[in-house]
Amino acid sequence: LVRLSEVGPSATGFHRFLLAIPLYWAMAATLPRATVAEGSERPTSVRDFVLISMAGVYLAADVAVWHYSIQMTTVANSTLLANVAPVFVVLAGWILFGTRVTGTYMIGLAAAMTGVFILSRASLSLSEEHFIGDLLGVLTAVFYAAYQMSVERLRKRFSTVTIMKYAIPASALIMLPVALASGDDLLPVTLAGWGFLIALAAGPQVFGQGLIAWALAHLPVAFASVSLLVQPVTAALVAWALFGEQIGAQQAVGGVIVLAGIMLARRGSIRR
Repeated sequence: LVRLSEVGPSATGFHRFLLAIPLYWAMAATLPRATVAEGSERPTSVRDFVLISMAGVYLAADVAVWHYSIQMTTVANSTLLANVAPVFVVLAGWILFGTRVTGTYMIGLAAAMTGVFILSRASLSLSEEHFIGDLLGVLTAVFYAAYQMSVERLRKRFSTVTIMKYAIPASALIMLPVALASGDDLLPVTLAGWGFLIALAAGPQVFGQGLIAWALAHLPVAFASVSLLVQPVTAALVAWALFGEQIGAQQAVGGVIVLAGIMLARRGSIRR
């Protein structure tokens, strides 16, 4: 969808966060208290605000590092490596919290990762000159895993809207210098350009990330993370619908394997 923006990728990311802020604050002010507040504590201490803000920092770091990654390696490499986030979620959960996953889950994760690899295999490139960019792709996955795990822990105390209300301003603050340093045009020149950015903030950010944050209170983070591997499949379908990009047999097979892996991972219970 960034292709449709009148501004560059970093500036698009900045506006996605910035324009979402008033939407989150409006939701916090207007939604009934019962709707806003499952796990309904309010942040009251400096520590609370720091922990919530760090979730926003992780999300912005994910977007910013991925932007630099795609400049230093291929888009396929960067996207594939960014999608290893579930692996880091499982490792970090085991090391930090003693969370264990079943063999069924691991088979599902491996299948889903294989499907993502098949989806992007035709465009992958192995080259020494891409080494730094590939490392940044892995770092992107680390930050996204940190974001998911952070939100999961926060959701035990705070509502989705409360978290996003305070986390996303931190995301915007992180993305602003990244956008300025990138040399991207910061402001769209048409009303349609502004409309696209507002739609991006309302759709993928407020609705999409809000739905993910809501789900993290109801699903194990390991499964929630692997389920997000459906995004490359969705991206291929969107590219086909909006840009006429063909979906070949290899991509179709990869997509089916991703979906099968996600369903298998769902069957694998989480043991704590």
